[in-house]
Amino acid sequence: MADKSTAFLMFGATGDLARRMLLPSLYGLDSDGLLAPDLNIVGTARSDLDGDGFRTLARQALGEHLPDGFFDEEVAARFLARLDYVPLDINDEQSFAKLAKAVGDKEPRLAIFLSTAPSLFEPVIAGLESVGLATDNVRLALEKPLGSDLASSKEINDAVAARFTEDRIFRVDHYLGKEPVQNLLALRFANLMFEPLWNNAHIDHVQITVSEAVGLEGRVDYYEGAGALRDMVQNHMLQLLALVAMEPPTDFDPTAVRDEKVKVLRALHPISAADVANDSVTGQYGPGVIDGVAVPGYDGELGRDSQTETFVALKAEIDNWRWHGVPFYLRTGKRLAARRSEIFIQFKCIPFSIFAAGGAKTSPNKLIISLQPEETIGLAMMAKTPGLDRKGIRLREIPLDLGRNDAFADHRRRIAYERLLLDLIEGNPTLFVRRDEVEAQWQWIDGIRAALAVAKITPKPYAAGTRGPVAATEFAKRHGFTWHD
Repeated sequence: MADKSTAFLMFGATGDLARRMLLPSLYGLDSDGLLAPDLNIVGTARSDLDGDGFRTLARQALGEHLPDGFFDEEVAARFLARLDYVPLDINDEQSFAKLAKAVGDKEPRLAIFLSTAPSLFEPVIAGLESVGLATDNVRLALEKPLGSDLASSKEINDAVAARFTEDRIFRVDHYLGKEPVQNLLALRFANLMFEPLWNNAHIDHVQITVSEAVGLEGRVDYYEGAGALRDMVQNHMLQLLALVAMEPPTDFDPTAVRDEKVKVLRALHPISAADVANDSVTGQYGPGVIDGVAVPGYDGELGRDSQTETFVALKAEIDNWRWHGVPFYLRTGKRLAARRSEIFIQFKCIPFSIFAAGGAKTSPNKLIISLQPEETIGLAMMAKTPGLDRKGIRLREIPLDLGRNDAFADHRRRIAYERLLLDLIEGNPTLFVRRDEVEAQWQWIDGIRAALAVAKITPKPYAAGTRGPVAATEFAKRHGFTWHD
């Protein structure tokens, strides 16, 4: 493992991400004694604050966003004492000089979290380089998504790579910091019972669902330029697909794990203009009701008419030996009935039922890995219904559920960014996304967007608070499966 950083520099330190996630995550690490006593944390943004002002903002953020009962005055005082702040004008070289002075050492072992618009990456990195903060001792974390297509992604990555080598670039996908996502690797590769069945001989299909009840949430300009396909599928869902479908790596090593993921992403079968109408559905939410409250449609929130999709369902196929013939169905949308993220794996039916003569019906086994709102792993299995069964055994599907709160009640539930920030500080890139992964994801998404444009397919309407457009249900029927809801 690389040397631990002695300083942490946080761009966008007064923004929403810092207040909701980064500052509470750093506090959590500090409370557990995982930050070195001398680690200096410097925040920077355009806001004209001093150190005291930033510490006041940070304390307020902790009070608002830490879990109930987790705030401790003594820990907070220790954590806040670590914090410093320098306002930054990226066009002013003196601002960067002040940053360098606040960081400390002439050649610090520095971890930088760059939570700014990608258009600012190049001038920010140039400013850092001008004051000696882009040396071989510096690691740079970039908040995804990077770019809006393959070409713009390459442009951004080229600009960063001009001053930072790939081993010092940490591309953040916060889904990879979630405990259940990491547990997927343990489930597959630490248990003998699953891996022999993890292939096209035993699995019928896989569903990956990320549904959100919220709308634009102040991200109007960004979302209008992205849509569900680029915001969620390219970013998070393809990473989940890769973790489900990857071959066993040689060990839990950053290179080995990411090599196997990129093989999956490169094996995704392109969706052509001839197939896109059959293999995809896009939708856009209209006015509706969520939790008894009337909410506007997407156009109403945006303030103008738009053809941007807020819902997408896709059939993905992987062209390799293990997964040939096993469809992966991806579904995501905003303003849906509930907030839910899960991976649903349906196994094939048993080849022959010895109980059929008695009228007993069997269902295929199902594995459900829930990411949110609750972190659970469930396995649906057939079991005998209690009774004397004089006319034949009766069967019923029963769930075997492992809830995180039940199995690990002695472990607190961490924010996903805690693991990622600690790995950045300690120099472990396993749960960060490598450039070739990003580009393989964009290549597949760009193909779908081009196919939708050629086929002139526009989003189908659906009411906010529902499960999405009717076409998504028809899509499932057409492909011979039922969405797991």
